[in-house]
Amino acid sequence: MRGRQLRRAAICLLVIVAVVPVTACGSGQEAVDRPATTRDDGVRTDSSAAREAAEKAALEAYSGYLAASRTASRRSDPHAPELSRFLADPLLTRVQLSIRDAKKHGAVRTGTLASDPSVTIVSLDSDPATVEIQDCLDATGYRLVNTKDQRIVPGSGGGRHLATATATRYPDGRWLISSGSAHPDQPC
Repeated sequence: MRGRQLRRAAICLLVIVAVVPVTACGSGQEAVDRPATTRDDGVRTDSSAAREAAEKAALEAYSGYLAASRTASRRSDPHAPELSRFLADPLLTRVQLSIRDAKKHGAVRTGTLASDPSVTIVSLDSDPATVEIQDCLDATGYRLVNTKDQRIVPGSGGGRHLATATATRYPDGRWLISSGSAHPDQPC
């Protein structure tokens, strides 16, 4: 009788050990699948909806930043208005200085820059709220070209590499890309 009880206890312990790690280590969908809650005044709140809205707005700002910087670089216009529509300092100033420096040396960026961004962290409780973005940029077709003879500037070729960016929600509700880094030493 005692042996049977020990076996049952061991089986129960095995079941608990096998189940707990599975439920503790989820796929990240738990927050998305959580049902919406209702406040006392009957208004529906949904933290997953807020998270999804933040992710969407941040990715739109990131996409806008890439498009605006490509356009401004192609036109050699460091003060293109579309830059400030998607960027905030300190990244805005870094991008403007980079475009101004290329213009000073008689060069513009041309070609295609492929992007495949994804959200890695959403921090809606931080002040200000932020969203971290990771991207695999393909700059193999994106070159710095001399404006006089259309020759590629030596050493300006790119490859596929990791890039990271932070989108920040500003008091007016806009999401702007405030920082970013290319990691050419980390291919993707």
